[in-house]
Amino acid sequence: MNSLHPTKQILCLGLGYRTAPVELRERLNYTPAILDNAFLHLRSQLDSRPDGIHELAILSTCNRLEFYAAVSAHPPHLQHPDPFAPVVNLIVETRGLSAAEFETRLYRHTGPQAVEHLCRVASGLDSMILGESQILGQVADAYEAALRHRAVGPVLSALFRTAIRAGKRARTETAISRNPASISSMAVKLAEQVIHPLAGCRVVVVGAGEMGELAIEALRARGAGQITVVNRTPQRALELADRLGARALGFEQLAEAIRDADIAIVSTGAPHTIIGPEMVRDAMAHRQTRPLVLIDIAVPRNVDAVVREIAGVHLFDIDQLYARLENAVNGRQSEIPHVEAIVAQEVSDFEAWSRGIEIMPIITDLRTKAEHIRQRELDRTLRHLPNLDPETRKHIEHLSESLINKLLHEPTRRLRAQAGNGHAAEYAQAVRHLFDLGD
Repeated sequence: MNSLHPTKQILCLGLGYRTAPVELRERLNYTPAILDNAFLHLRSQLDSRPDGIHELAILSTCNRLEFYAAVSAHPPHLQHPDPFAPVVNLIVETRGLSAAEFETRLYRHTGPQAVEHLCRVASGLDSMILGESQILGQVADAYEAALRHRAVGPVLSALFRTAIRAGKRARTETAISRNPASISSMAVKLAEQVIHPLAGCRVVVVGAGEMGELAIEALRARGAGQITVVNRTPQRALELADRLGARALGFEQLAEAIRDADIAIVSTGAPHTIIGPEMVRDAMAHRQTRPLVLIDIAVPRNVDAVVREIAGVHLFDIDQLYARLENAVNGRQSEIPHVEAIVAQEVSDFEAWSRGIEIMPIITDLRTKAEHIRQRELDRTLRHLPNLDPETRKHIEHLSESLINKLLHEPTRRLRAQAGNGHAAEYAQAVRHLFDLGD
């Protein structure tokens, strides 16, 4: 068992673009509402599962779903046959899928391997686009969401702070994220390959979030002139359109916008498809040989895959875009060793911290016992000095506190140092025995 805390070990359970197709990833996607329900469900189960999940953070993106958990740690002879079982059960209970539908797609990491994995994720080493910058913000958002739900404690907080620091260092100390490339820019480039030039095209961007905004900026950079923003919240569409020189339409005008468009880039937070065969067939009936390019950069997907079978329609989804984008970032390969060195250093620092925290209960117990002794002996002495003036009494109390602090300072310093050197267990046992601190 990896000793990361006296009673907890870190687990990472996940699936990603390497292990699961987009169809499964979208079925397991945790929208903000589903994420909230998962944390509420976990909280409701804590009393009935004392040996289950103590801390939890969920990272859900287009390309991955990962659960980071601090779970009960036991001696090897008492170890649960599958420590990941509580996390798998949580997925089943909050997403309504049977374990058989996704369990073979999962990867599992424990202890230092879990720490290293999250640091690699935050640094962009595990991304489909090497060095992509969006993932660092997503890791930070996952941590913030877990904090908001009070689902993380000292172990996962230290883990996520370590990973975020690794991600920031990778982007400031290496060139892993230089020569910017994004899904939105690739979507525009791909559309231009089908319909050229963009200057005379009518483009619809469905969704006014970050991806939609990046798409409009990429369209402008490539000369697109006629851009329409469609969003479920009209005010948001209007604000984005005004700022970037586009036209805004309400969601009820989506069919009309698709009918007029040459290119539609779709990225909303809808948990289902919003553009289906009927809408696309209607759009194609109003044009002769003019093609329609649909680029779906959402997960879950917003465009029904069936529309790909309609004549004249070119549909591209997120996985196809990532495959094409990979070549655009090959120049970042040389930075991998530099980023891996940062990750190794951060993992080592985390391990030192985890060994230090293992000794903290011993130090706390030692100081607690010393304080009890100090208080008992001080009370006994003061009973024999009933006429002592307040100022002298204060000096005696300060003297007793100072003696305890000075006596314990060097032993506790050395305990922390030895814990950092990997000797926490031996020193913990010796201190508990010598000072009769109990188990």
